[in-house]
Amino acid sequence: MTADLPFGPHTVQPLRPEDWDEWYRCLETAFGGQEEPPEERALWRGLTEFDRSLAVRDGSEVVGCAGAFSFRLSVPGGAVLPAAGVTMVGVLPTHRRRGLLTALMRHQLDDVRARGEALAVLGASEPVIYGRFGYGQATWRAALSVPSRRVTLPHSPGPGVRLRLVDPAAAVPACEEVYAALVPLRPGMLERRPGWERLGVTDAPGSRDGFSPLQCVLAEDAATGRPLGYARYAVRTSWEGDVPGGEAKVRDVQALTPQVYARLWAYLLELDLVDTVTLYSRPVDDPVLHLLSDVRRVRPTLGDALFVRLVEVGAALAGRGYLAPVSVVFEVADEFCPWNAGRWRLRCAGPGKAVSCERTEDAADLALSVRELGAAYLGGVSLAALAGAGRVTELRPGALAEASRAFGSDLAPWLPHGF
Repeated sequence: MTADLPFGPHTVQPLRPEDWDEWYRCLETAFGGQEEPPEERALWRGLTEFDRSLAVRDGSEVVGCAGAFSFRLSVPGGAVLPAAGVTMVGVLPTHRRRGLLTALMRHQLDDVRARGEALAVLGASEPVIYGRFGYGQATWRAALSVPSRRVTLPHSPGPGVRLRLVDPAAAVPACEEVYAALVPLRPGMLERRPGWERLGVTDAPGSRDGFSPLQCVLAEDAATGRPLGYARYAVRTSWEGDVPGGEAKVRDVQALTPQVYARLWAYLLELDLVDTVTLYSRPVDDPVLHLLSDVRRVRPTLGDALFVRLVEVGAALAGRGYLAPVSVVFEVADEFCPWNAGRWRLRCAGPGKAVSCERTEDAADLALSVRELGAAYLGGVSLAALAGAGRVTELRPGALAEASRAFGSDLAPWLPHGF
């Protein structure tokens, strides 16, 4: 992105470092106007990739913005693929309905393609916006509220695990070692580049909402000291008369083994002066739902999370693995990125086998848009379910079941943190 792109009275420009404050203030205004604490602003400025960030100007004023991060995303089969993490997208309320967002998306997806990235991903503030640009909802998240005094863990954790309360910042290397080992095992996880480890421990006092400073408990092998898991959380105490009724808000909990995961959950449920443990985002197949004695008490709430856009259909479909043999021809519609439109034959002999996805003139087996392929890409949304909603059309009997089985995933995809 080296040249300005004029359209009408506006201009799309690459972001210059000296313009970051004005650019970010545009984003804050588009999202309601509240300024973030200085600690959080400093984090996001440090993570901003200026050569991937765009500003729309009306004269000298920044009236729209968009950015992208250079991520690597885990996909079914264990591969970790380059992906553009679309972020910081906003248009001032004075400039809505003028095509600014469309211009930003056009410029951005062209750039993603030029960089050789087959995937773009985002978390949507308003999901209805991004479907028209080819993004499909690919993962869910579960919010959990666990009444710790009313549930138990039926299985005792194994021996050999030591828990230590540690300074969250000092424990970052150990926690990142655990996290990195887990990335290839579950689709939808982001391989963290340098700098991103700070996201999990940024703890602005102005954002605590009455909770304590961030705390971290580290699980280690008692014999070797090797990190095996961790939980980051904050506590807010409250009282009803002389009865404590506090809350522990868990930011993250990760473990390398089921035994360590159970041990960390036992620790969280046994915190003094706490009777509720809450988590904003967990996988929909989180093992804790099978550990607790009464899942009905947990009241999980489902929400959308990661949206996926196949920028290069052939490369994206060839880059992931498949749970079952598959040979199907997709008739793909893609108005926004027309280079994807047409018929593509996907072939794979089964798990761990070579994959190909190439253009073909053969008759189509399934008809769908690139949005449906994005939704199904990580294995968390089935093609059969999309067909039930009328969004996938079966043209050859049996093709839907064949493709839907192959696109599945042993573990539900999950986005571990926002961006």
